[in-house]
Amino acid sequence: MLKNLFYRLCFGAIALLISFNLLTGNVWALQVSDIPDLAEIKTLTDQTWVIDDSEVLSTSTKSAIVSKAEKLAELTGIEVHVVAIRRIDLGQPASEFTAELFDKWFPSEAEKANQVLLFMATEDHRTAIQTGTKVKEVLPDSIANSIADETMLYPARKANYNQAINEGIARLETVLKGNPDPGAPLLAVEETETSNYATREETESSSSNVVVIILLVLATLLPMATYYWLQSQP
Repeated sequence: MLKNLFYRLCFGAIALLISFNLLTGNVWALQVSDIPDLAEIKTLTDQTWVIDDSEVLSTSTKSAIVSKAEKLAELTGIEVHVVAIRRIDLGQPASEFTAELFDKWFPSEAEKANQVLLFMATEDHRTAIQTGTKVKEVLPDSIANSIADETMLYPARKANYNQAINEGIARLETVLKGNPDPGAPLLAVEETETSNYATREETESSSSNVVVIILLVLATLLPMATYYWLQSQP
């Protein structure tokens, strides 16, 4: 009887481990396949300049994005799309998710050429950007990545999401209009140069590994402790 109880406890602990790991890794996480095509979004919302599934962007921020994106498209032919969601899978870098979404929305190189996709995952505090070939002529990858990794990421880490989007769009707008790049905010530059933060990918991997290790230890020790306790009972 004690042996059967021990086995049940073992299997229960393993089931708990699997369930907890699945829940913590994927709850609320969006896949690229979950996001509709631009044509469908256009039908539902009447615009594709800002897609906010995160529900953290203010009405004024979204209005400012739409206004600036429309004017940029009219002036330069470049279309800027801002996507804010809650979270993506822990194991997937934000840059990879953004590239996959960029490919989904703009399948050919010609369709990609004049497009910019600015991405933020709010609960993950992650940012990324994708640009087409024509955009790169006025917005080099070095500046584009600085917009995502410095201008936007610093306030996003502090949960200042509207600031992250507004400052990212403002810098992007300046460069796309042909003006000199104002650079990242001083605090963001200092944060990049002196930070003890791990990279986003390192943080994601480390956090996931720690959770799995702790749960494995608990799944091993709890049944053993219960077994020895039961054995000690008269």
